[in-house]
Amino acid sequence: MASLKTLPLYALLALATACSQLGVKAPQPAAAAPEAQQSAEGGEEAAAPQDADAAAKAALPRQALTPDILFKFLVAEVAGQRGEIGVARTNYLALARQTHDPRIARRAAEVSMFAHDPAGALEATRLWAAAEPGSEPAQQTLAVLLLNAGKVDEAEPVLRGLLKKDPANGFLHLTAVLGKTRGSQAGLDLVQRLATDFPALPEAQFAVAQAAASAGRNDTAIAALKRADELRPGWEPAGLMHAQILDDASHADSLAFMQRFLTAHPGAREMRLAYARVLVSANRLDEARRQFARLTKDFPRNAEVSFAAGLLSLQMGDAEAARNFLTQALEYDPRDPDAVQYYLGQTAEQLKQPDAAAAHYATIKSGNYLVPARARQAALLASAGKLDEARALLNATRGENDAQNVRLIQAQAELMRDSKRYAAAFDALSEGLKRYPDSADLLYDHAMAAEKLGKLDVLEADLRRVIVLRPDDAQAYNALGYTLADRTQRLTEAVALLDKALALAPDDPFILDSVGWAQYRSGNLARAQGYLERAYKARPDPEIAAHLGEVLWVRGQRDAAGKLWQSSLQSHPQNEVLLETLRRFKP
Repeated sequence: MASLKTLPLYALLALATACSQLGVKAPQPAAAAPEAQQSAEGGEEAAAPQDADAAAKAALPRQALTPDILFKFLVAEVAGQRGEIGVARTNYLALARQTHDPRIARRAAEVSMFAHDPAGALEATRLWAAAEPGSEPAQQTLAVLLLNAGKVDEAEPVLRGLLKKDPANGFLHLTAVLGKTRGSQAGLDLVQRLATDFPALPEAQFAVAQAAASAGRNDTAIAALKRADELRPGWEPAGLMHAQILDDASHADSLAFMQRFLTAHPGAREMRLAYARVLVSANRLDEARRQFARLTKDFPRNAEVSFAAGLLSLQMGDAEAARNFLTQALEYDPRDPDAVQYYLGQTAEQLKQPDAAAAHYATIKSGNYLVPARARQAALLASAGKLDEARALLNATRGENDAQNVRLIQAQAELMRDSKRYAAAFDALSEGLKRYPDSADLLYDHAMAAEKLGKLDVLEADLRRVIVLRPDDAQAYNALGYTLADRTQRLTEAVALLDKALALAPDDPFILDSVGWAQYRSGNLARAQGYLERAYKARPDPEIAAHLGEVLWVRGQRDAAGKLWQSSLQSHPQNEVLLETLRRFKP
């Protein structure tokens, strides 16, 4: 076994630092002489109470820093740094069992979770919670792991203990810790039992409603929300959830409920905003405008109200109203001025004011809207014939994280693609993949750029890699399946891929279109027509129209095909797929 003497100096220094951070105590020297103790302890300052940190440290176990503990700790840390998570987990678990130190047990739990070892994580968290019974993070982690392990009965007393400390806040966040039991009858039963301890707490009824809705028990959810409203009339979170549940079944019932709620509680701002959104979705624009007017009257100089009204006006296509509302929001000190500037830029674009739009985008210097703003600036420059300036702008922008940098690469490729410079788009994405080889977004875009250049081997390799990285990515299956159906004779593979895509996204019109096209290429004309008609009904896209028209033509329904093509051509006169289909069939 390694000992302190056999460890090199750099390892001893690293150990000293790491152990001091963990709070592991080295063996103490013999007790000082009484005179020294008296000298050290003398004076009023020595009698002063310890601060909170000192008290917390005093409560921790006094763990001797033995060679065995040092060795296991060193092995665990070095293994973790080298990516050998299994070794790190094994040694940290051994240390947690040996020391019962809550800091080591917590570390063992974290490493076990990272290693996808739920049993090890649960064992370590039990040790952590036992060694530090007052730790809320330990109790919360223990509850989640117990629920994920299906140990509902054992988790229940842990949750009860947590809820006693802060029941209102605890119930509001309860569904977040339900883990795998969320959406199940067992999860609902658990929340209902916990809520019985707090019969007068509206948050408890709200948690019951959330668990019931997740389990598909909308009747139970509505009953709980009604009880919450009785306990706290006009409480908006409960009212908004009630409206959402009703809306899933009937827009009319949801609107009627919101109207009743607002009549009883006219000052309910979030409900009125939600009501205005539903009115916009229902195309009841005049009523929506009245709600905006009421909101701005009831909440004058409120940045968030003006911002929401501006976004809804933009959605309605009323750019002038959107600009007015958003300008007001900017004057009223909004929480996120960059968001307001970004949508003012969008509004200026709708108003055909590119210079004003670019000015709004240029004010954004950081944050979540930085990359979208620079992408729109670049697009405006490109549309003005300044493609080199657009590329320079994107090249000069530095994202704040990998996700933003990936999006910047995508934006450069989009500029090239929109300018029909497909080889340049492919090259930009290829360079990006050198930096981010496992970016599923870049791989997908690279595949689409490869298709434009006829590099089907690259397309297939990219999309199969996307499927490995994101096995539930319906669009990756769709893109690969469609390409194989359209550009090769590998129709059996294409149909299998598209069946998978359809299983993942059964109502996606573009996937329905791909499935229909694969069936057409396989000679199943009737089935092809059925899928394509469903796709076109859901989304009258020109490429879907081209495919459906071709099937109709081949099936002898030439008048219907010609009318469909001509109708789609009027709305999309430059669509390449539609124009190529018309050239082939010349109706």
